[in-house]
Amino acid sequence: MRKLTAIVFLTATLNAGAQELFVMTEPASNVPTGSVSARLGQSLMKEEYDSGYNHHMMPEVTWGINKDWMVRATAYISNRNTDLVTEGGGFYAKYRFLSVDDLHSHFRMAAFGRYSFNNADIHQEEIETMGHNTGFEAGLVATKLVNKTAISSSVSYEKAMDNKPDYDFPEGQASTAMNYTLSLGRLMYPKTYTSYKQTNINLMVELLGQTLAENGKSYLDVVPSVQFIINSQARIDLAYRQELYSSMVRSAPNGVYLKLEYTFFNLTN
Repeated sequence: MRKLTAIVFLTATLNAGAQELFVMTEPASNVPTGSVSARLGQSLMKEEYDSGYNHHMMPEVTWGINKDWMVRATAYISNRNTDLVTEGGGFYAKYRFLSVDDLHSHFRMAAFGRYSFNNADIHQEEIETMGHNTGFEAGLVATKLVNKTAISSSVSYEKAMDNKPDYDFPEGQASTAMNYTLSLGRLMYPKTYTSYKQTNINLMVELLGQTLAENGKSYLDVVPSVQFIINSQARIDLAYRQELYSSMVRSAPNGVYLKLEYTFFNLTN
C-alpha cells in the first residue's frame, strides 16, 4: 500500500511539472530536494561574420538543497580557438520564495543569481555570462502551471566585466543589460498517466530578449523546442534558436541546441 501511494504521488507530480522543464530558461520551481542532476548542454551556432560554426559545450551539476534552494555549477567549453578548450565556469543559485498550490494548478516565484568567469576574447556587444562574459546576473522568475500547460517569465540585470587575464572589457561598449524571457510549454504525451515509466513529450516555445542599458541596443530571439523525459529521470532537449530582431553585434545568434540530463534522486537526504 505504501509503494502504491508513492507511485500515485510521483505520477501526479510528473503530470503537474513535466512541462515546466524549459530548454533555454529556468522556471521558478526547483529540482527535487536531495537530488543531483548531471546535464551536458551543447550548441552549434552559425557564425555571423565568418564561415563555419561555433560549438559550445556546457557540462553542469545541479543540487536540490531543499524545497526552496537549489545550486548549480557549470563549465564553459568552446572551439572558438579551433580546438575545444575550457574557457571558464559559473555558479548559479535559485531561491523559491512563493508557492501557491491548487488541485490542477500552481504558481511559483523565485529569485536567482549567477556569477561567471571567462578567459575568452570579447567579440560581441551582446552580454552573456553563460559562456562568453565574466560577470554576474540577478533576477526574478514567475511560473504558472494549469493542467498540462505552463507559462514562465523572467527579468534580470546582467553586468559584464573584464575577461581576465588577457581581455579588458572594451571602452565605450555597454557593460550592463536587462534580460527578459517568456516561455510556454505543453505536455503532449501521454494523454493520461498510467505509470511513472511513461515517456513524456513536451513542446515549447521561448522568447529571449536583451536591452543594453547604456545605449538601448536590443535583440529578440525565438526558440521552438521538443523535450523527451524518459523513465522520470532522463531528459533529452532539442531546440533551434532564431534571431527575430537585433540592433547589436552578435557573433553567432542562430543555431541548434542539444541537452542531455539525468537526475539521481535522494542522494543527499
